[in-house]
Amino acid sequence: MDSFPPRRAALPLLALALAFGAPCGALAQAGPAASAAAAAAPPDAPALAPISLSARKVYAQARSQLLQIRTVLKGRASQTSVGSGFLVSREGHIVTNFHVVAEAALKPERHDLVYVTADGREAPLQILQLDVLHDLALLKAADTAKPAGGFDALAFRPETQPLAQGERIYSLGNPLDVGFAVTEGTYNGLVTRSFYPQIFFGGALSAGMSGGPALDEQGRVVGINVARRVDGEQVSFLVPASFAVALLARGRDAAPIRSAAYGIVTDQLMLHQATLTERFIKQGWKADAHARYTVPVPIDQFMRCWGSSEPSRTGGLDLERSDCVMDTRIFVGDYTTGAIGVRHESYDGSKLGTLRFAARYAASFRNESFTRLRSEHQTKPQCHEDYVARNGLPLRAVVCLRAYKKLPGLYDLAVLVATLDQKQAGVQGRFDAQGLSFANAQKLAKYYLEAYGWVR
Repeated sequence: MDSFPPRRAALPLLALALAFGAPCGALAQAGPAASAAAAAAPPDAPALAPISLSARKVYAQARSQLLQIRTVLKGRASQTSVGSGFLVSREGHIVTNFHVVAEAALKPERHDLVYVTADGREAPLQILQLDVLHDLALLKAADTAKPAGGFDALAFRPETQPLAQGERIYSLGNPLDVGFAVTEGTYNGLVTRSFYPQIFFGGALSAGMSGGPALDEQGRVVGINVARRVDGEQVSFLVPASFAVALLARGRDAAPIRSAAYGIVTDQLMLHQATLTERFIKQGWKADAHARYTVPVPIDQFMRCWGSSEPSRTGGLDLERSDCVMDTRIFVGDYTTGAIGVRHESYDGSKLGTLRFAARYAASFRNESFTRLRSEHQTKPQCHEDYVARNGLPLRAVVCLRAYKKLPGLYDLAVLVATLDQKQAGVQGRFDAQGLSFANAQKLAKYYLEAYGWVR
């Protein structure tokens, strides 16, 4: 199939990229290649708006609970990334994003974590608990750093007091490693079509702010900075505070995680892929996706579908495209996983003639790649090609699987399909799902192939 237009994305506030926007979390000083665009602001970015008296008050009250989280090379003072975090207990429990501490969590033999307070005090950190699906981590300050009276801690806004549309929110963090700051914005409800709940924050977040708190006017935590859209202004995202409350309850007394956390990540991704498979199949397919065939196009519950048309200007091949993608992806260190994509192209080659159309149609099918990640992360794809019939409709189908080397039992699935009933027209479709068990990969491949047929 011919390539599609670039997807609109949001990234975590790390200089590494996360899901569907720009990560506001950790600012990488010199890290590995990102899976999406870097979150650093462009050189011509507009100046921040003046801070209101309310913002000054909130920042003054929360300043002692606000932290910068640094990942440093073990045995050296050099930092590899920085993000933000905040104290949530007098014992020294700290909440931040998983993507802020991912290097230390997955490569503890090479990295340590430290925090730095607004007044310059520094101390080591330990990881107690991870919530990879909501991009959260629970840390704890070393006991040697505990003040005599305990740490100051931020309080969470009770769930019985939901935010109102347009309510002011104040996001705190250390943008671009230039100093602690506060950004004003508004609550705009939950993000539509997000697989997991996220708050739409109408304010500006920058790299380095990931993991910092978003507060209401009483200084209570309502969310955690996590990502921003790179293709828009004042479109940022927060993890709802309820997930941090649950993480603290689970991990308050947990022993520190001292070895690489791939087992924890794998277990959580297993839960995610089971839920994803169930919800995807349950939502069903759209009707009337094509005049001649039943073509699988998912319902817009947690995916966005974009269409385009390209009539030939030279009497050649006419194309119509549909591309459905999830905004939500799960950050796993050097890459993301846990998403589904469905797309198809309709070809009309009546102006080309049979032989020229057949050549173009076959070349488009061969143009597809089944290598998404570098070989260090996954095995080579194992593919099976066959000719099948769906309700009498002849199809050429290729099914490929790739295993994750450090996430045992998880696979990426790709299914490529082409209709073969017409000499000068046809449809080619592709289904991609990342981070599946073998059983669910089989289930989704079967579900996708069975969606093809004739319009009755």
